[in-house]
Amino acid sequence: MKLIYLSLSWIIGIYLGMWAGFHWGIVGAIAAVALIALLLSHRRALLLVLCLAILTGGILRFESTVVTVDEGALRYYNDSGTVKIGGLVAADPEVTGSTIALRLEAREIDTGEGWREVSGMALVYVPRFLAPDFPQEEIRSEQPYYRYGDLLRVEGELETPPELEEFDWGEYLARQGIYSIVSYPRQVELTAAGQGFKPQEWLYGLRERLSESLEGAIHEPQASLAQAVLLGKRGDVPDELRESLSQAGTAHILAVSGLHIGIVGGIALGFWVWLFGRRRPWYFWLALGAIWGFALLTGLHAPALRAAIMVSLWLFADYIGRPRSALTSLLLAAALMVGIHPSILGEVSFQMSFAAMGGIVLLTPHFQSWGRRVFRVAERDRRFTGFVIDSLAVTLGAVLATLPVIVYYFQQISLVALPANFFALPALPFAIGAAALVAVIGVFAMPLAQVLGWVAWLCISYIIEVTEFFAYPSFASAEIEVGAPFVWGYYAVLGALLWVGTGRRGAGAIMGRMKERLSQVTGLLGRVPAKLVVIPLIIVAALVWTAAVTAPDNRLHVFFLDVGQGDAVLIQRGHQQVLVDGGPDADRICLELGDRLPFWDRTIELVIPTHPSADHIAGLVEVIQRYEVGQVLTSGQESESLVYEEWRRLIDEKDVECTIASAGQRVELAGDLFLEVLHPQATLLHDTSSDVNNNSVVLRLVYGDFSLLLTGDIFVETEGYLLDGRSSLGSTVLKVAHHGSDSSSCAEFLDAVEPQVAVISVGADNTFGHPDPGVVERLSEVVGEDGLYLTSEHGTIELVTDGGRLWVRTGD
Repeated sequence: MKLIYLSLSWIIGIYLGMWAGFHWGIVGAIAAVALIALLLSHRRALLLVLCLAILTGGILRFESTVVTVDEGALRYYNDSGTVKIGGLVAADPEVTGSTIALRLEAREIDTGEGWREVSGMALVYVPRFLAPDFPQEEIRSEQPYYRYGDLLRVEGELETPPELEEFDWGEYLARQGIYSIVSYPRQVELTAAGQGFKPQEWLYGLRERLSESLEGAIHEPQASLAQAVLLGKRGDVPDELRESLSQAGTAHILAVSGLHIGIVGGIALGFWVWLFGRRRPWYFWLALGAIWGFALLTGLHAPALRAAIMVSLWLFADYIGRPRSALTSLLLAAALMVGIHPSILGEVSFQMSFAAMGGIVLLTPHFQSWGRRVFRVAERDRRFTGFVIDSLAVTLGAVLATLPVIVYYFQQISLVALPANFFALPALPFAIGAAALVAVIGVFAMPLAQVLGWVAWLCISYIIEVTEFFAYPSFASAEIEVGAPFVWGYYAVLGALLWVGTGRRGAGAIMGRMKERLSQVTGLLGRVPAKLVVIPLIIVAALVWTAAVTAPDNRLHVFFLDVGQGDAVLIQRGHQQVLVDGGPDADRICLELGDRLPFWDRTIELVIPTHPSADHIAGLVEVIQRYEVGQVLTSGQESESLVYEEWRRLIDEKDVECTIASAGQRVELAGDLFLEVLHPQATLLHDTSSDVNNNSVVLRLVYGDFSLLLTGDIFVETEGYLLDGRSSLGSTVLKVAHHGSDSSSCAEFLDAVEPQVAVISVGADNTFGHPDPGVVERLSEVVGEDGLYLTSEHGTIELVTDGGRLWVRTGD
């Protein structure tokens, strides 16, 4: 109990330092109380003196972290125009879509009057495909262009993070020690590489390789969720999935926390005890290594660090045969963390993870005992009923403890959190274990990792389906707004109820249950009961059943993928896929492909970039990295854009066969399905209003009586060229050129095509004003209002045909 009091004193001291700052009046009051306690000469009085001394130390510790904003602070120069900053990339770069976020630890600044030393952290946003100016000895020909430990010089506008309408972004960054941002600097120069902490540099490199393994073996969105639960990389998790997780009350799955660390610790401890036994210390050190290796690999964020400290303390106490106390471990972990980084006490993630673990430690044992009494289940009963009671008790403890924090910060409460967590969490250990195997094996043998990836895909898909099922009802969550008094009052009432229910017994009982559970895990590997064979059999059966249900039929499926302001068309028949363009967003196209391709299929037989504009090929850069591409058919146009140069580099690196499209070519696909190339000619058009767009590859897909005309981004000039030629333009469906711009789709061209259905691939609320109202009116006259589809309104649009009949399905 003494350690509990001391830890609490330190945390309260840090909090007082944050809230009230350092005042001699506070210190004087503390000293007076301490003096009175000393005069009493009682053991408890001496403990009080020690607690007060530590509390004062906490206040002073926070005060030592307060930075004076003067000429030596980076944020002193915020909003002062263009500056040059020299600094170190202090963390693993975060890639999101077409942007990379760099945490730059500033060391010097030049405002036009020469370089001077500064300190502070800036968040720098650079284009994903923009390489810095490299020194001759450090030229990087491939991504990532930016790495931890790079010394950079950045020229751009140093700004104060803005306060957004619904989110105080500046406050959020300030809690992480970031007070300045630079968005898309004018120039970035790499002056030196490998200047960071070498072990951390190696860990980040390993983390990146493991991340690439997951991307290469598992479809989206399962791959991004695997990266989140295994590596702590959450940047690629789709917004739609994040929202579902939030509404279902399962968002904590994304944040590597005590739950994840506990799973890894349990698996590692069981394996090493089975291998070495408990008589040798190897089991302890190797289990400890697994826990901290996992925590380091995830980036050592607050929840992971707290959980790693807590589990390590428990393991050490178990190893030396001393009594365990979960509450002591939890508070000591919190005290150590806020001692290292005092500002972490104000971070939402820390508060939520601390509250969740506190609920599990303090509340769960009572719910377990109550449930077993009500349903008359013995304490050591391992039947399914006991499992259900224990699982619900853990979930309920965490939910009740985090409820006020969630409501206070997010003004939202999930009404389905309890059942959603109950059904989703049992699959998490399997998801983490399978993802770990895939990630490690993928570094050495990607084909084998792709096979193992089926199991990871199945486990993660189950979690996603459960989450989306519970998040779907309109009553899944409710909006509610409360203030700080509600939070303190809630915890005061909860604490009072807990005190009445337990007296002075504390919360150590839960650790006995934890020991029992870990002992069960240890025994499993030694005995391997026959009933364990059921688990892999269930997994195999589920994979076979899923494969049978999702296996492609013999019909032709054409998907106009909703990728925003760009084009991406997936053609699928049987096990053959053709992708025409990839849209502007790498994450979006991978997510769309993951939803459409069978989980075991990582091959796209043919990729056709109609022209080298970013809204058509940016997504293909990621596609060619994640998938096995059989062949590429291009317009033959070159471009000096960074995206195109990366695309060409990857084609050469992967030795993909590349053919230039020319009018008259015919590409035979599955069965009697084929593509006709109508444009461009062998000699490209010149001196048009837009040569890049007018030389787009124009294709006509034919299957029986069905035909589809894909027009890229051609303008009226190319439409006239096609009308003057001998090509057959008549088609059942028209993919409208250039996102419905007024530069295309003239009346004569539409009359020649005579489509029954027209599809416009366009982003909602785009800045170009697409589609043009006049074009929409002309199309409606030809196909009718019911025959015109827009991805901005209908989502992904699917055409299904057997060569005669046509079905149209939308995602809205």
